[in-house]
Amino acid sequence: MKILFILDHPFPPNVRVENEMKALTDAGNDVHVACVQKDGEPLIEKTIYGTVHRKSMSKFIYKSSVGVLKFPFYFNYWRCFVDKLFAKERFDAIHICDLPLAKIGYEAKIKYGSTFVLDLFENWPVLLQLSTHTNTFLGKILSSHKQWVRYEKEMCGLADRVIVVVEEAKTRIESLGIPSEKVVVISNTLDIEGFDVPKRKAFNTDEIRMLYVGGINFHRGIQFVIKAISILKEKNVPVHFDLVGGGSYVANIKGLIEELQVQDNVTVHGYKPHTQICDLYESANVALIPHVKSGHTDNTIPNKIFQYMFAEIPMVVSNCDPLVRILNETESGLSYPYDQPEELAAIIADFYEHPKKLDCYIKHGRQAVIDKYNWKVDGRKLVEFYADLA
Repeated sequence: MKILFILDHPFPPNVRVENEMKALTDAGNDVHVACVQKDGEPLIEKTIYGTVHRKSMSKFIYKSSVGVLKFPFYFNYWRCFVDKLFAKERFDAIHICDLPLAKIGYEAKIKYGSTFVLDLFENWPVLLQLSTHTNTFLGKILSSHKQWVRYEKEMCGLADRVIVVVEEAKTRIESLGIPSEKVVVISNTLDIEGFDVPKRKAFNTDEIRMLYVGGINFHRGIQFVIKAISILKEKNVPVHFDLVGGGSYVANIKGLIEELQVQDNVTVHGYKPHTQICDLYESANVALIPHVKSGHTDNTIPNKIFQYMFAEIPMVVSNCDPLVRILNETESGLSYPYDQPEELAAIIADFYEHPKKLDCYIKHGRQAVIDKYNWKVDGRKLVEFYADLA
């Protein structure tokens, strides 16, 4: 098949889209992606993932995306781009990466007869409802939660197939009245062949070394981790937290670290590529996924959980539904209520007092990734999914 992905960001990088495109390309499909151009990138590029088509985007068009359901500027940009690509070549399927551009996929289906596949990475209506930029005065005018809920239901109904990343999301989409046979789960799992981790050494039991890698905003729940560290410090539990990543909430976290006087217990590393954080994977006793529980985090899964499992790092996660389900199934860690730092502190203190408990979680997670939670399994599902559409 000839497949056109639509991604409203520069590409690469995007781990999920990279995995999806490469799996389909390796299976013999002719795969393309339309995406936003960054400065200096070629407009057309042949890659291992497929052919990348890029178009520059003005700041005005980019910022107008928040009001895309009320104003046509953002949709018009993508309509023009897609029409230009179809004028040169025909695509059997158009694969829309997440909800906002679903309308473009449906229009291509009607105009060109392409199969419309909607790949939902997130619970987009709730994600927008929680986002900082949509909770400003202007953001509330431009972005209506009810309108996004209606749009999601309409677009899922109009799509030929809907892809989601976890079973919880499939259940949610089916609750909108979408037939079960129309929705497939292709998870956000790890390509273990392309993920190198150092061989683990014995844990340092002199202190608990915690690790978080990812975005830093309010909804990642880092603030509750910092409060837990303060509790542990008061109890004289030796603990250190390596915080890797960037985002809109970094200044708030740094302020909280100073306020609670835990500067000696936290290292804020900023963003680092995977190749530069292998030593942190090697030294970590515990990996954290402390996300705030919401309709968003209950319907998606971070790729990071599978990285931690494969790296044989015991995990402590917040009580988001998919995180808890996978941890319970794989016996690779423990969970706690996201907004109760005293519960997190109690788990970490117990690990320090009884370090052998950590050993119980090491092998389970890695084996679960090798057997089930890896991209070889999900990539094969994606290839079979498109073979059925052909």
